Amino acid sequence: MSITFTALPTAPVRALQAGGTDAFGAAPERAISSGDGVPCRHCLKIVEKGAPYLIVAYRPFNGLHPYTETGSIFLCAEECERAQDTAEIPATMYSPTYIVRGYGEDERILYGSGGVVPTNDVPARAAKLLEEEQVAFVHVRSSSNNCFTCRVDRA
Repeated sequence: MSITFTALPTAPVRALQAGGTDAFGAAPERAISSGDGVPCRHCLKIVEKGAPYLIVAYRPFNGLHPYTETGSIFLCAEECERAQDTAEIPATMYSPTYIVRGYGEDERILYGSGGVVPTNDVPARAAKLLEEEQVAFVHVRSSSNNCFTCRVDRA
């Protein structure tokens, strides 16, 4: 199974970078990057030291129901180029482990699909999940903070 790591779409990111409100209706918080641990979910790069970034509540789902998790993510404060879809692990995935979890077309968690996986095993685990017909997409999330990292789709 060929997979692709998918960054956030540009339109909602540009709206946030322009001062639009986040998933909770709040204005983005602005901060300055220390250069460590500030991964932008749009360009899938670490925000450079001294560069401004946004902290926003993000919900990577279309609908609203009990499974549409919302959490904090970081974005470059200035416009950045969206990362190309790739089969390679994004550079922002530098932690030792991640949560990998499958979702159905209805955007609901498929029970039994989630687990904490070593970073180097994320592509294989995501590909295995996507072999299952009922899995529409996979989320990769921080294993320590549960923050949305990126989506994985069939290539």
